[in-house]
Amino acid sequence: MSFTHTHPSKTLTCTSLSGNPNIYRRLTTISMATDRAAAVPSPPQQRRRTMSALEARVSLVAALAIQASSLSQRLLLELATETAKYVFPKQFEARTLEEALMAVPDIETVKFKVLSRRDQYEIREIEAYIIAETTMPGKSGFDFNGASQSFNVLAEYLFGKNTTKEKMEMTTPVYTRKVQSDGEKMEMTTPVITKRLGDQDKWQMSFVIPSKYSANTPLPKDPSVRIEEVPRKVVAVVAFSGFVTNEEVKKRESKLREALKNDGQFQVKEGTSVEVAQYNPPFTLPFQRRNEISLEVESKEE
Repeated sequence: MSFTHTHPSKTLTCTSLSGNPNIYRRLTTISMATDRAAAVPSPPQQRRRTMSALEARVSLVAALAIQASSLSQRLLLELATETAKYVFPKQFEARTLEEALMAVPDIETVKFKVLSRRDQYEIREIEAYIIAETTMPGKSGFDFNGASQSFNVLAEYLFGKNTTKEKMEMTTPVYTRKVQSDGEKMEMTTPVITKRLGDQDKWQMSFVIPSKYSANTPLPKDPSVRIEEVPRKVVAVVAFSGFVTNEEVKKRESKLREALKNDGQFQVKEGTSVEVAQYNPPFTLPFQRRNEISLEVESKEE
């Protein structure tokens, strides 16, 4: 027996023996399953959603906020680290109660070794270092306006006004020293040093360059700032607290020179000028401030 089964997409023609009725039922089942499959709609393709201008702005603001928060955390950490250097200062070995109350910020300073201690002073061997120096305006090494102007000039160099735009760390102390009128090379340590030009009544101030830049010190853009290398030297040092004035420096220099006359081992090196080291920021209480005056010395055997 032959019959034809028609489908919307296909026409099936089958031949079957009269004694086998299952063939028809099987074909009918296949046809119905095909019809159901054709009736199920295919899932629509999902279109890519476009972000609106408002959503884009909100997303940008959120990203910037996260970035700013991360930056703020880093800045706060750096600020806390720097503050700790002043809140938890280091102290030198004290010989008197006055020295015991002095505090020095925990930042890089000139390296030295104490060779001996006397009742009124101590003898130190200072390692070589590099300084940035400038001549101070005015006739006083401790005139507020002149000192502030010189300090700012050196600070600008240290914090980026140099040929490599390098921002270097602050060191301590700041040195102020008299300078010989014949242009004698100045020796200064980590403070800022002010040095007076002997016959011209001039002073010079110096910052010590951080030791990691000693091999490749950035050059200043300001012609009034000079870079000098200070060789190893031996000095006699007296520490005192309070604020530094010209009168105080003169009094303590005279006293130190007189004491060194009776030293059996060291004498003041010929042509030496007094050098003043100041270790603390302006907000330090007077009794906590550490100041030092020093004179370069040499062995009497030399």
